[in-house]
Amino acid sequence: MEHLAVFMLLCLPVCSAYPLNGAVKEENPNMDFAQKYLKNYYNLAKDVNQVYRRKDNGPVVKKIQEMQKFLGLEVTGKLDSNTLEVIRKPRCGVPDVGQFSTFPGMPKWRKNHLTYRIVNYTQDLPRAAVDSAIKKALKVWEGVTPLTFTRMLEGEADIMISFAVREHGDFYPFDGPGNRLAHAYPPGPEFYGDVHFDDDEKWTEDASGTNLFLVAAHELGHSLGLFHSTDTKALMYPLYNSFTDLTRFRLSQDDVDGIQFLYGPPPPSPAEPEVPAESSPLESGTLVKCDPALSFDAVSTLRGEILFFKNRFDEKSQSMEKGFPRFIADDFPGVDGKVDAVLQAFGFFYFFSGSTQFEFDPNARKVTHVLKSNSWLMCK
Repeated sequence: MEHLAVFMLLCLPVCSAYPLNGAVKEENPNMDFAQKYLKNYYNLAKDVNQVYRRKDNGPVVKKIQEMQKFLGLEVTGKLDSNTLEVIRKPRCGVPDVGQFSTFPGMPKWRKNHLTYRIVNYTQDLPRAAVDSAIKKALKVWEGVTPLTFTRMLEGEADIMISFAVREHGDFYPFDGPGNRLAHAYPPGPEFYGDVHFDDDEKWTEDASGTNLFLVAAHELGHSLGLFHSTDTKALMYPLYNSFTDLTRFRLSQDDVDGIQFLYGPPPPSPAEPEVPAESSPLESGTLVKCDPALSFDAVSTLRGEILFFKNRFDEKSQSMEKGFPRFIADDFPGVDGKVDAVLQAFGFFYFFSGSTQFEFDPNARKVTHVLKSNSWLMCK
């Protein structure tokens, strides 16, 4: 639970600067909160007393300097107005320095195809808007890596996304409107990788409230293993920027470098296919059944018919009737890509593709569930 990422709105009374002459009085809320900030995000020792003087070179001043350097501020060691303004801004709760800043062991997913599930919804937005914001946030990372994301409608996904208020079962309660906005966990089993949004916030599609896409994109960066950046233009900079131009949003080079350090760049776009000199299986939709080089990805009997699967096509065994081979997605809508195996059971067809399986209802002609392939082995 220590690797929690939390967006937090840090509320401080407005002031021009913190007085630096003489010891700080204990009842001053600015210094009290500043020390809590340093303890939470900059590894200030928990037992440091609240003493702060102009010429002090103690741990508090050093941590203020460290914080100012990380956040791109002028390094003065003083709680000036600029510093106080910055630490009032919404931010993520993952520490910027210290033992959590790099997520110990550099956790990452050990696979490139990940699943996600939206467990419930906020009342602030239509469901379609929430679906779109999450999908768009995932596309941000998918576009610069080999990662792909498949949505699950039930069951346990790699990344479980939910909206909650106050205490919600993970010992990191939300605190109502305007403070902690969301939190996420780095890659791993069980709750790791999950994202929680505070449903007491006003979630919006624009900048009139808390923009769901922007917060989700940052949090999903943590779900993929990224930590914070010192680049003020980066999505993974710890402070939430409500003034981001959403119409021109793009990852900074720092974000791209970070995620590609973990997963590498996206695969190259396939070149334009060359026209083969001779006929080959499935060329122009024609299956050359006697081609000695012909092979299949999967063969199965579905409702008494033997079907052969090759690349994105399926073919009946008997008559080679007109219209075949056909796209798998035409005969089985929702089943996309290469099929490795097919199983008929319990009135459903189960199409296996890598680590994912599609449960297909032949009567409704639609995919009813997207599951992990190893779910048949009683794996969670």
